[in-house]
Amino acid sequence: MSNNTIARRKVFYIPGYDPIHPRRYRELYRKESAAQAAISGYGITLRPKSGGGVYGWEVEGTFGAARIETQIDVLIWSDIVRGSMSNTIPATYLQLLRTAWVYIGTGALWRLMRLRKGPVIAALYPVVFLLWQLGLALLAGWLLLRLVMQAVLAVGMDMQGLGLVLGVAGGAAGLALSLAILRWFRAKDGWFFAYYLMHDFAFSAHLRGAYPPALEARMAQFGDAVAKALAEPVDEVLIVGHSSGAHLAVSVLADLLRAGRVPPEGPRLAFLSLGQVVPMVSFLPDALRVRTDLQYLSESDALTWVDVTAPGDGCSFALCDPVAVSGVARAGKRWPLVLSAAFTQTLSPARWKALRWRFFRLHFQYLCAFDRPGDYDYFAITAGPVSLAERYQGRAASKSRIARAVSGHITVTP
Repeated sequence: MSNNTIARRKVFYIPGYDPIHPRRYRELYRKESAAQAAISGYGITLRPKSGGGVYGWEVEGTFGAARIETQIDVLIWSDIVRGSMSNTIPATYLQLLRTAWVYIGTGALWRLMRLRKGPVIAALYPVVFLLWQLGLALLAGWLLLRLVMQAVLAVGMDMQGLGLVLGVAGGAAGLALSLAILRWFRAKDGWFFAYYLMHDFAFSAHLRGAYPPALEARMAQFGDAVAKALAEPVDEVLIVGHSSGAHLAVSVLADLLRAGRVPPEGPRLAFLSLGQVVPMVSFLPDALRVRTDLQYLSESDALTWVDVTAPGDGCSFALCDPVAVSGVARAGKRWPLVLSAAFTQTLSPARWKALRWRFFRLHFQYLCAFDRPGDYDYFAITAGPVSLAERYQGRAASKSRIARAVSGHITVTP
Protein backbone atom coordinates (compact mmCIF):
# COMPACT_ATOMS: atom_id res chain seq x y z
CA MET A 1 0.00 0.00 0.00
CA SER A 2 3.04 2.30 0.06
CA ASN A 3 3.12 2.75 -3.73
CA ASN A 4 1.08 5.93 -4.05
CA THR A 5 0.05 5.85 -7.71
CA ILE A 6 -3.53 7.11 -7.55
CA ALA A 7 -4.65 10.52 -6.29
CA ARG A 8 -7.98 10.80 -8.10
CA ARG A 9 -10.25 8.00 -9.22
CA LYS A 10 -13.63 7.67 -10.90
CA VAL A 11 -15.64 4.54 -10.10
CA PHE A 12 -18.73 3.35 -11.96
CA TYR A 13 -20.77 0.71 -10.17
CA ILE A 14 -23.18 -1.41 -12.25
CA PRO A 15 -25.59 -3.30 -10.00
CA GLY A 16 -27.11 -6.66 -10.72
CA TYR A 17 -30.79 -7.33 -11.33
CA ASP A 18 -32.07 -5.10 -8.53
CA PRO A 19 -35.28 -3.01 -8.45
CA ILE A 20 -34.20 -1.03 -5.36
CA HIS A 21 -33.16 2.64 -5.37
CA PRO A 22 -29.38 3.07 -5.65
CA ARG A 23 -29.21 4.84 -2.29
CA ARG A 24 -29.06 1.29 -0.92
CA TYR A 25 -25.55 1.01 -2.32
CA ARG A 26 -24.45 4.31 -0.83
CA GLU A 27 -25.64 3.26 2.62
CA LEU A 28 -24.00 -0.13 2.24
CA TYR A 29 -20.73 1.55 1.24
CA ARG A 30 -20.96 4.02 4.15
CA LYS A 31 -21.58 1.33 6.76
CA GLU A 32 -19.18 -1.31 5.49
CA SER A 33 -16.33 1.07 4.62
CA ALA A 34 -16.36 2.36 8.20
CA ALA A 35 -16.17 -1.21 9.49
CA GLN A 36 -13.31 -2.13 7.12
CA ALA A 37 -11.41 1.08 7.89
CA ALA A 38 -11.55 0.30 11.61
CA ILE A 39 -10.22 -3.22 10.97
CA SER A 40 -7.54 -2.30 8.43
CA GLY A 41 -6.33 0.98 9.87
CA TYR A 42 -7.15 3.51 7.18
CA GLY A 43 -9.73 6.28 6.88
CA ILE A 44 -12.82 6.57 4.66
CA THR A 45 -15.03 9.66 4.58
CA LEU A 46 -18.18 9.98 2.46
CA ARG A 47 -19.81 13.19 1.34
CA PRO A 48 -22.62 14.07 -1.10
CA LYS A 49 -21.76 14.22 -4.76
CA SER A 50 -21.18 17.72 -6.10
CA GLY A 51 -22.74 18.65 -9.42
CA GLY A 52 -25.44 16.83 -11.35
CA GLY A 53 -25.47 13.71 -13.43
CA VAL A 54 -26.19 10.18 -12.30
CA TYR A 55 -26.64 9.18 -8.69
CA GLY A 56 -23.43 8.85 -6.70
CA TRP A 57 -21.26 10.04 -3.84
CA GLU A 58 -17.73 11.19 -3.14
CA VAL A 59 -15.14 9.46 -0.99
CA GLU A 60 -11.93 10.65 0.62
CA GLY A 61 -9.55 7.85 1.46
CA THR A 62 -6.74 8.35 3.98
CA PHE A 63 -4.06 5.68 3.66
CA GLY A 64 -1.07 6.75 5.72
CA ALA A 65 0.06 10.08 4.32
CA ALA A 66 -1.85 9.56 1.08
CA ARG A 67 -5.16 11.33 0.42
CA ILE A 68 -7.23 9.90 -2.43
CA GLU A 69 -10.32 11.51 -3.92
CA THR A 70 -12.86 9.15 -5.47
CA GLN A 71 -16.21 9.76 -7.09
CA ILE A 72 -18.51 6.75 -7.25
CA ASP A 73 -21.43 6.81 -9.68
CA VAL A 74 -24.13 4.16 -9.84
CA LEU A 75 -25.15 3.31 -13.39
CA ILE A 76 -28.84 2.73 -12.87
CA TRP A 77 -31.05 0.24 -14.66
CA SER A 78 -33.41 -0.51 -11.75
CA ASP A 79 -36.31 1.03 -13.71
CA ILE A 80 -35.78 -1.58 -16.45
CA VAL A 81 -35.68 -4.27 -13.77
CA ARG A 82 -38.98 -3.08 -12.27
CA GLY A 83 -40.57 -2.94 -15.70
CA SER A 84 -39.57 -6.55 -16.39
CA MET A 85 -41.21 -7.89 -13.25
CA SER A 86 -44.62 -9.46 -13.81
CA ASN A 87 -47.42 -7.59 -12.08
CA THR A 88 -49.72 -10.58 -11.76
CA ILE A 89 -49.43 -14.06 -10.31
CA PRO A 90 -50.55 -15.81 -13.53
CA ALA A 91 -47.95 -13.86 -15.54
CA THR A 92 -45.21 -15.03 -13.17
CA TYR A 93 -46.24 -18.66 -13.62
CA LEU A 94 -46.20 -18.14 -17.38
CA GLN A 95 -42.65 -16.76 -17.01
CA LEU A 96 -41.78 -19.88 -15.06
CA LEU A 97 -42.87 -22.16 -17.88
CA ARG A 98 -41.10 -20.10 -20.55
CA THR A 99 -37.86 -19.83 -18.59
CA ALA A 100 -37.74 -23.54 -17.75
CA TRP A 101 -38.38 -24.35 -21.41
CA VAL A 102 -35.52 -22.11 -22.58
CA TYR A 103 -32.90 -23.46 -20.16
CA ILE A 104 -33.96 -27.10 -20.52
CA GLY A 105 -34.81 -27.07 -24.22
CA THR A 106 -31.52 -25.45 -25.26
CA GLY A 107 -29.44 -27.81 -23.11
CA ALA A 108 -28.03 -24.87 -21.12
CA LEU A 109 -29.24 -26.19 -17.76
CA TRP A 110 -27.37 -29.49 -18.01
CA ARG A 111 -24.14 -27.76 -18.99
CA LEU A 112 -24.46 -25.18 -16.22
CA MET A 113 -24.76 -28.04 -13.74
CA ARG A 114 -21.30 -29.20 -14.81
CA LEU A 115 -19.83 -25.93 -13.49
CA ARG A 116 -21.28 -25.06 -10.10
CA LYS A 117 -24.29 -26.57 -8.37
CA GLY A 118 -24.97 -23.46 -6.25
CA PRO A 119 -26.23 -21.05 -8.92
CA VAL A 120 -28.13 -23.86 -10.66
CA ILE A 121 -29.89 -24.66 -7.38
CA ALA A 122 -30.58 -20.94 -7.03
CA ALA A 123 -32.14 -21.04 -10.52
CA LEU A 124 -34.23 -24.13 -9.77
CA TYR A 125 -35.30 -22.90 -6.35
CA PRO A 126 -37.93 -20.39 -7.58
CA VAL A 127 -39.35 -22.96 -10.00
CA VAL A 128 -39.73 -25.60 -7.30
CA PHE A 129 -40.93 -23.19 -4.62
CA LEU A 130 -43.47 -21.47 -6.86
CA LEU A 131 -44.84 -24.83 -7.99
CA TRP A 132 -45.03 -25.90 -4.33
CA GLN A 133 -46.95 -22.71 -3.51
CA LEU A 134 -49.36 -23.44 -6.35
CA GLY A 135 -49.81 -27.04 -5.25
CA LEU A 136 -50.41 -26.02 -1.63
CA ALA A 137 -52.94 -23.37 -2.67
CA LEU A 138 -54.84 -25.77 -4.91
CA LEU A 139 -54.82 -28.48 -2.23
CA ALA A 140 -56.18 -26.07 0.37
CA GLY A 141 -58.92 -24.93 -2.01
CA TRP A 142 -59.85 -28.53 -2.88
CA LEU A 143 -59.99 -29.53 0.81
CA LEU A 144 -62.33 -26.63 1.57
CA LEU A 145 -64.59 -27.61 -1.32
CA ARG A 146 -64.57 -31.21 -0.14
CA LEU A 147 -65.54 -30.19 3.40
CA VAL A 148 -68.47 -28.17 2.05
CA MET A 149 -69.63 -31.06 -0.12
CA GLN A 150 -69.37 -33.52 2.76
CA ALA A 151 -71.45 -31.16 4.90
CA VAL A 152 -74.09 -30.92 2.18
CA LEU A 153 -74.30 -34.69 1.87
CA ALA A 154 -74.29 -35.16 5.66
CA VAL A 155 -77.56 -33.23 6.06
CA GLY A 156 -79.19 -35.29 3.32
CA MET A 157 -79.18 -32.72 0.53
CA ASP A 158 -78.74 -33.77 -3.07
CA MET A 159 -77.03 -31.68 -5.72
CA GLN A 160 -80.14 -29.81 -6.67
CA GLY A 161 -81.69 -26.62 -5.36
CA LEU A 162 -80.06 -25.46 -2.15
CA GLY A 163 -77.50 -28.27 -2.27
CA LEU A 164 -76.32 -27.12 -5.67
CA VAL A 165 -76.10 -23.53 -4.47
CA LEU A 166 -74.01 -24.58 -1.47
CA GLY A 167 -71.77 -26.69 -3.73
CA VAL A 168 -71.13 -23.73 -6.03
CA ALA A 169 -70.49 -21.52 -2.98
CA GLY A 170 -68.02 -24.11 -1.70
CA GLY A 171 -66.19 -24.08 -5.03
CA ALA A 172 -66.00 -20.29 -4.97
CA ALA A 173 -64.73 -20.35 -1.38
CA GLY A 174 -62.08 -22.92 -2.32
CA LEU A 175 -60.93 -20.80 -5.25
CA ALA A 176 -60.84 -17.70 -3.03
CA LEU A 177 -58.74 -19.57 -0.46
CA SER A 178 -56.30 -20.72 -3.15
CA LEU A 179 -55.91 -17.16 -4.42
CA ALA A 180 -55.48 -15.83 -0.89
CA ILE A 181 -52.65 -18.28 -0.22
CA LEU A 182 -50.88 -17.36 -3.47
CA ARG A 183 -51.26 -13.65 -2.71
CA TRP A 184 -49.88 -14.18 0.80
CA PHE A 185 -46.78 -15.86 -0.55
CA ARG A 186 -46.28 -13.09 -3.06
CA ALA A 187 -46.67 -10.44 -0.34
CA LYS A 188 -44.04 -12.22 1.75
CA ASP A 189 -41.56 -12.68 -1.10
CA GLY A 190 -39.13 -10.48 0.81
CA TRP A 191 -38.64 -13.58 2.96
CA PHE A 192 -38.62 -16.19 0.20
CA PHE A 193 -37.22 -14.38 -2.91
CA ALA A 194 -39.02 -16.85 -5.18
CA TYR A 195 -40.78 -14.24 -7.34
CA TYR A 196 -37.68 -12.04 -7.40
CA LEU A 197 -35.39 -14.85 -8.58
CA MET A 198 -37.97 -16.02 -11.09
CA HIS A 199 -38.07 -12.56 -12.64
CA ASP A 200 -34.26 -12.41 -12.61
CA PHE A 201 -33.74 -15.65 -14.56
CA ALA A 202 -36.71 -14.92 -16.83
CA PHE A 203 -35.11 -11.60 -17.80
CA SER A 204 -32.09 -13.39 -19.28
CA ALA A 205 -34.14 -16.19 -20.80
CA HIS A 206 -36.79 -13.97 -22.40
CA LEU A 207 -34.67 -13.35 -25.52
CA ARG A 208 -32.56 -16.49 -25.06
CA GLY A 209 -29.52 -14.50 -23.95
CA ALA A 210 -29.86 -11.43 -26.16
CA TYR A 211 -30.09 -7.98 -24.58
CA PRO A 212 -33.52 -6.34 -24.85
CA PRO A 213 -33.57 -3.04 -26.79
CA ALA A 214 -34.23 -0.93 -23.67
CA LEU A 215 -31.15 -2.36 -21.99
CA GLU A 216 -29.02 -1.85 -25.12
CA ALA A 217 -30.02 1.81 -25.11
CA ARG A 218 -29.19 2.14 -21.41
CA MET A 219 -25.80 0.50 -21.86
CA ALA A 220 -25.03 3.04 -24.58
CA GLN A 221 -25.68 5.76 -22.00
CA PHE A 222 -23.39 3.94 -19.57
CA GLY A 223 -20.70 3.95 -22.23
CA ASP A 224 -21.08 7.69 -22.76
CA ALA A 225 -20.60 8.28 -19.02
CA VAL A 226 -17.45 6.15 -18.92
CA ALA A 227 -16.05 7.80 -22.07
CA LYS A 228 -16.57 11.22 -20.50
CA ALA A 229 -14.69 10.13 -17.37
CA LEU A 230 -11.79 8.87 -19.49
CA ALA A 231 -11.32 12.45 -20.69
CA GLU A 232 -11.20 13.87 -17.14
CA PRO A 233 -8.05 14.54 -15.08
CA VAL A 234 -8.22 11.35 -13.01
CA ASP A 235 -5.63 8.63 -12.57
CA GLU A 236 -7.91 5.61 -12.83
CA VAL A 237 -11.37 4.86 -14.16
CA LEU A 238 -12.66 1.73 -12.48
CA ILE A 239 -15.83 -0.10 -13.56
CA VAL A 240 -17.30 -2.47 -10.99
CA GLY A 241 -19.90 -4.96 -12.19
CA HIS A 242 -21.68 -7.03 -9.57
CA SER A 243 -23.71 -10.17 -10.34
CA SER A 244 -25.68 -9.53 -13.57
CA GLY A 245 -23.96 -6.16 -13.77
CA ALA A 246 -20.72 -7.99 -14.65
CA HIS A 247 -21.77 -9.02 -18.15
CA LEU A 248 -23.35 -5.61 -18.74
CA ALA A 249 -19.98 -4.07 -17.91
CA VAL A 250 -18.26 -6.46 -20.33
CA SER A 251 -20.45 -5.23 -23.18
CA VAL A 252 -20.13 -1.56 -22.22
CA LEU A 253 -16.33 -1.79 -22.15
CA ALA A 254 -16.14 -3.83 -25.36
CA ASP A 255 -18.23 -1.20 -27.16
CA LEU A 256 -15.96 1.61 -25.93
CA LEU A 257 -12.81 -0.16 -27.03
CA ARG A 258 -14.17 -1.14 -30.44
CA ALA A 259 -15.28 2.45 -31.05
CA GLY A 260 -11.85 3.84 -30.16
CA ARG A 261 -13.24 5.80 -27.20
CA VAL A 262 -10.51 4.74 -24.77
CA PRO A 263 -7.63 7.23 -25.18
CA PRO A 264 -4.22 5.51 -25.00
CA GLU A 265 -2.79 8.39 -22.96
CA GLY A 266 -5.80 8.70 -20.66
CA PRO A 267 -6.42 7.37 -17.16
CA ARG A 268 -5.79 3.72 -16.34
CA LEU A 269 -8.86 1.69 -17.25
CA ALA A 270 -9.80 -1.12 -14.88
CA PHE A 271 -12.67 -3.57 -14.58
CA LEU A 272 -13.57 -5.47 -11.41
CA SER A 273 -16.26 -8.12 -11.82
CA LEU A 274 -17.74 -9.45 -8.58
CA GLY A 275 -19.96 -12.47 -7.98
CA GLN A 276 -20.52 -12.87 -11.71
CA VAL A 277 -23.26 -15.04 -13.21
CA VAL A 278 -22.07 -14.72 -16.81
CA PRO A 279 -22.71 -18.39 -17.79
CA MET A 280 -26.44 -18.02 -17.02
CA VAL A 281 -26.53 -15.73 -20.07
CA SER A 282 -23.57 -16.74 -22.23
CA PHE A 283 -24.66 -20.40 -22.35
CA LEU A 284 -27.95 -19.44 -24.05
CA PRO A 285 -28.12 -19.78 -27.85
CA ASP A 286 -28.83 -16.15 -28.76
CA ALA A 287 -26.21 -14.61 -26.45
CA LEU A 288 -23.95 -13.83 -29.41
CA ARG A 289 -23.44 -10.27 -28.18
CA VAL A 290 -22.28 -11.39 -24.74
CA ARG A 291 -19.97 -14.10 -26.07
CA THR A 292 -18.48 -11.78 -28.70
CA ASP A 293 -17.82 -9.09 -26.09
CA LEU A 294 -16.28 -11.59 -23.68
CA GLN A 295 -13.89 -12.78 -26.35
CA TYR A 296 -12.97 -9.26 -27.45
CA LEU A 297 -12.45 -7.87 -23.95
CA SER A 298 -10.38 -10.86 -22.86
CA GLU A 299 -7.76 -10.06 -25.53
CA SER A 300 -7.46 -6.31 -24.92
CA ASP A 301 -4.29 -4.75 -23.53
CA ALA A 302 -6.08 -1.44 -22.89
CA LEU A 303 -7.42 -2.42 -19.47
CA THR A 304 -6.98 -4.63 -16.44
CA TRP A 305 -9.79 -7.10 -15.68
CA VAL A 306 -9.93 -8.88 -12.34
CA ASP A 307 -12.77 -11.30 -11.59
CA VAL A 308 -13.47 -12.03 -7.91
CA THR A 309 -15.85 -14.71 -6.69
CA ALA A 310 -15.93 -17.15 -3.76
CA PRO A 311 -17.04 -20.76 -3.43
CA GLY A 312 -19.01 -19.67 -0.36
CA ASP A 313 -21.25 -17.57 -2.60
CA GLY A 314 -23.85 -20.03 -3.85
CA CYS A 315 -25.39 -17.45 -6.18
CA SER A 316 -22.32 -16.93 -8.38
CA PHE A 317 -20.29 -19.13 -10.70
CA ALA A 318 -17.37 -19.16 -8.31
CA LEU A 319 -13.89 -19.31 -9.87
CA CYS A 320 -15.36 -20.05 -13.31
CA ASP A 321 -13.40 -18.11 -15.91
CA PRO A 322 -16.35 -16.51 -17.77
CA VAL A 323 -14.48 -16.40 -21.08
CA ALA A 324 -13.11 -19.91 -20.98
CA VAL A 325 -16.23 -21.72 -19.76
CA SER A 326 -18.28 -19.90 -22.41
CA GLY A 327 -16.08 -21.56 -25.04
CA VAL A 328 -14.79 -18.33 -26.63
CA ALA A 329 -11.20 -18.20 -25.32
CA ARG A 330 -8.56 -17.91 -28.03
CA ALA A 331 -4.78 -17.97 -28.03
CA GLY A 332 -4.60 -14.21 -27.41
CA LYS A 333 -6.62 -14.33 -24.18
CA ARG A 334 -5.20 -12.12 -21.41
CA TRP A 335 -8.15 -11.66 -19.04
CA PRO A 336 -9.73 -12.01 -16.60
CA LEU A 337 -7.46 -12.71 -13.67
CA VAL A 338 -9.73 -15.04 -11.69
CA LEU A 339 -9.33 -14.75 -7.91
CA SER A 340 -11.12 -16.11 -4.87
CA ALA A 341 -12.39 -13.92 -2.06
CA ALA A 342 -12.08 -17.12 0.04
CA PHE A 343 -14.84 -16.34 2.55
CA THR A 344 -13.82 -19.20 4.84
CA GLN A 345 -10.38 -17.59 5.22
CA THR A 346 -11.15 -13.87 5.02
CA LEU A 347 -14.06 -14.07 7.47
CA SER A 348 -13.47 -15.18 11.03
CA PRO A 349 -15.06 -18.50 12.09
CA ALA A 350 -17.68 -16.62 14.10
CA ARG A 351 -18.52 -14.29 11.21
CA TRP A 352 -18.61 -17.14 8.69
CA LYS A 353 -20.92 -19.11 10.99
CA ALA A 354 -23.28 -16.13 11.21
CA LEU A 355 -23.39 -15.65 7.42
CA ARG A 356 -23.00 -19.16 6.06
CA TRP A 357 -26.69 -19.85 5.40
CA ARG A 358 -27.62 -16.28 4.46
CA PHE A 359 -27.15 -16.91 0.75
CA PHE A 360 -28.29 -13.55 -0.58
CA ARG A 361 -26.26 -11.65 2.00
CA LEU A 362 -23.17 -13.62 1.00
CA HIS A 363 -23.76 -12.66 -2.63
CA PHE A 364 -23.15 -9.05 -1.52
CA GLN A 365 -20.17 -9.83 0.72
CA TYR A 366 -17.79 -8.58 -1.99
CA LEU A 367 -19.12 -5.08 -1.24
CA CYS A 368 -18.73 -5.51 2.52
CA ALA A 369 -16.09 -5.59 5.22
CA PHE A 370 -13.93 -8.65 5.96
CA ASP A 371 -12.66 -9.13 9.49
CA ARG A 372 -9.69 -11.18 8.19
CA PRO A 373 -8.99 -9.32 4.93
CA GLY A 374 -6.62 -10.81 2.38
CA ASP A 375 -5.49 -9.08 -0.80
CA TYR A 376 -9.11 -8.39 -1.79
CA ASP A 377 -10.41 -5.26 -0.07
CA TYR A 378 -13.25 -3.49 -1.90
CA PHE A 379 -12.69 -0.20 -0.13
CA ALA A 380 -8.93 -0.13 -0.62
CA ILE A 381 -9.53 -0.93 -4.31
CA THR A 382 -12.12 1.81 -4.79
CA ALA A 383 -10.70 4.46 -2.45
CA GLY A 384 -7.03 3.58 -1.94
CA PRO A 385 -3.79 4.80 -3.55
CA VAL A 386 -2.97 1.68 -5.59
CA SER A 387 -4.45 1.00 -9.02
CA LEU A 388 -6.16 -2.30 -9.74
CA ALA A 389 -3.37 -3.22 -12.17
CA GLU A 390 -0.60 -2.62 -9.65
CA ARG A 391 -2.48 -4.24 -6.78
CA TYR A 392 -2.60 -7.56 -8.62
CA GLN A 393 0.53 -7.25 -10.76
CA GLY A 394 2.23 -10.64 -10.88
CA ARG A 395 -0.62 -12.31 -8.99
CA ALA A 396 -1.39 -15.84 -10.18
CA ALA A 397 -4.94 -16.93 -10.81
CA SER A 398 -6.66 -19.09 -8.23
CA LYS A 399 -5.53 -22.72 -8.37
CA SER A 400 -9.19 -23.77 -8.21
CA ARG A 401 -10.08 -21.78 -11.32
CA ILE A 402 -12.36 -23.59 -13.79
CA ALA A 403 -11.17 -22.84 -17.31
CA ARG A 404 -12.55 -25.67 -19.45
CA ALA A 405 -15.02 -24.90 -22.25
CA VAL A 406 -18.46 -26.12 -21.17
CA SER A 407 -21.05 -24.14 -23.13
CA GLY A 408 -22.79 -25.87 -26.01
CA HIS A 409 -23.38 -22.54 -27.76
CA ILE A 410 -20.11 -20.85 -28.71
CA THR A 411 -20.93 -18.84 -31.82
CA VAL A 412 -19.79 -15.23 -31.89
CA THR A 413 -20.32 -12.32 -34.24
CA PRO A 414 -17.52 -12.12 -36.84
